Amino acid sequence: MKKDEMFIVCLDLEGVLVPEIWVEFAKETGINELKRTTRDEPDYDKLMKYRLNVLKENSMGLKEIQDTISRINPMDGAKNFLDELRSFAQVIIVSDTFYQFAQPLMKKLGYPTIFCNNLIVGDNNQIDDYQMRVENTKYTTVKALQAAGFQTIASGDSYNDLPMIKASKAGFLFRSPEEIRQAYPDIKALETYEELLEEIKKTMNNK
Repeated sequence: MKKDEMFIVCLDLEGVLVPEIWVEFAKETGINELKRTTRDEPDYDKLMKYRLNVLKENSMGLKEIQDTISRINPMDGAKNFLDELRSFAQVIIVSDTFYQFAQPLMKKLGYPTIFCNNLIVGDNNQIDDYQMRVENTKYTTVKALQAAGFQTIASGDSYNDLPMIKASKAGFLFRSPEEIRQAYPDIKALETYEELLEEIKKTMNNK
């Protein structure tokens, strides 16, 4: 007898459920160099080193970023989308952001489970470095879930989401830049939470 498949939905955070934290911080501070995100730079390590250097040059640290985060709200419809999704599916947010950034946003989203990374912060509030949970965090996470007996469905908007999207049984781009959509025409690109819910339901029902 064929076993029923067990699914976990893996969602990116920034750009899917909440605005891009670094972009919002750049708008508030006027530091336009920090508007660069994983939508622009595929190499996450290169991007983070660039960001940390910009912060040091401008004498900005964790407190200033957290002040901005306290004023960020989920994207319109995100909380309702997540509530409905969690009513019929197991969900993990798999993000390359950091726990020091994510926790206030998790409260606003109803405390979903999130897997993310950690900042190394000095006594002077300066962000000295960052620590990833594992190498290739998003890909490694979905492969580990699959090894634990789950099928994964993944969605994200940026270059760093592509490994988990491609490794999953079903994967979708969500509100991605035109450049990414054109570069990966084989991945279905969606624009609304209603579309994403429908595609997830279709995948789970067509076992």
